[in-house]
Amino acid sequence: MSERSFAELGVSRPVSDALAARGINAPFPVQRLVLEDLLAGHDVMVKSPTGSGKTLAFGIPVVERTAAEAKRPAALILAPTRELAQQIVEEIRREAHSRALKVACVYGGAGIHKQSQEAPKAHILVATPGRLQDLLDRGALTLEHVRMLVLDEADRMLDMGFRPAVDRIVKLIPHDRQTVVLSATLDGEAGALADKYTTDARRHEHAVSQDGPADISHAFERVTDEGKLDALLEHLRHPERDLALVFVRTKHGADRLAKRLTGHKVKAVAIHGNRSQGQRERALASFESGENDVLVATDVAARGIDVRGVSHVINFDAPGQTDDYVHRIGRTGRAGATGIGVTFVTDAQSGDVSKIARDLKLEDEFAAAGLRLSAPSQQSGRSGGGYQGGNGGGGGGRGGRSSYKGRSGSSSGSGSGSGSGAPKARRRKGSGAVGGPSAPDRAGSGGGSQRTVYSSKPSRGR
Repeated sequence: MSERSFAELGVSRPVSDALAARGINAPFPVQRLVLEDLLAGHDVMVKSPTGSGKTLAFGIPVVERTAAEAKRPAALILAPTRELAQQIVEEIRREAHSRALKVACVYGGAGIHKQSQEAPKAHILVATPGRLQDLLDRGALTLEHVRMLVLDEADRMLDMGFRPAVDRIVKLIPHDRQTVVLSATLDGEAGALADKYTTDARRHEHAVSQDGPADISHAFERVTDEGKLDALLEHLRHPERDLALVFVRTKHGADRLAKRLTGHKVKAVAIHGNRSQGQRERALASFESGENDVLVATDVAARGIDVRGVSHVINFDAPGQTDDYVHRIGRTGRAGATGIGVTFVTDAQSGDVSKIARDLKLEDEFAAAGLRLSAPSQQSGRSGGGYQGGNGGGGGGRGGRSSYKGRSGSSSGSGSGSGSGAPKARRRKGSGAVGGPSAPDRAGSGGGSQRTVYSSKPSRGR
């Protein structure tokens, strides 16, 4: 049985033509999953990883169900960060134009006067909660005409402390509306929020298939604080690297690392919350064009970044939680491209990162770096399940065995040195396996460190 087309799912000719003009001729799996329910007017909860095509999954119905003659704004899309908000606008602008609809985007870090003029004129308003609350407090617009509400990446909004603002905003929207909640998880507080704001919702879960070739190779690398920069430079100088996204914990750390990389003749730029909107946009544009092929970012600043051609995600500072790992590594291996995720781990971080590896069934990759796994009893209690990245980025959490089967080799020894054996971080299926001789010991005495050697170039997919 052939896959159903946009038209067969109920998408209008103008919108289908707008999609075709962009080279989008067939729905992604998550779009096939939810479009009919959304076009029929049902409330919907969607659990789906980033990069899976979920923006158009809700964006198409928002456009289709908003009339050009409707009082404005008629649809509201809330997103946790300005980068994600801008990405949503860019993704739906052409389809909205095909139906004579105006789209506006409001977010912090940009002039509020211009936004206060544009927001009340838009059929579809895409907003971060904080800036929208500011505009509402000023009386710049009303939400009494909103008939469709979308909460995108609801789990991240909660993580960032936006629950009070979201509650205040939703109270101003009529009850007889259609509501869509999208989240990487529908458990816990995110699930409670979805239940509170929806009525008789259809629930859909899109998990990337575990059967196809893996798109991301995961590797952990044992380092010292003093040796981290040299380890990073070694990865960045590999001739087969494309764009690289490097994660750090702090804003100051992002600026400092970008400056140090520039001093080593690496074309790097930093992005974080203290940068102005103009600076952030210029940094992203230079990264996407390849003018600066390394982007150093904090977690919050990078949320919503969707840049093609990211071959490497490197956790210079190890993530603190499993979800952070999933969201970071999900920036590569998108839309069918391959990718490599590397996490630097000091001995002091080994216990915490070990828990993340266990959660995502990446124990083999972790052990291959000569790092000791913590005992299962030391875990945080998260019910686990395998890294579910792949064509759509990162999933994590529940599910089956990881698609990214690591194969460990001996990289530790009783003394100092590089260790013996050949540490590897291989994909279970597909091309582009990585592996090779271990690097000189950056972790000091008592064990070697893993080095990742790339045998084929990840597809940039531009």
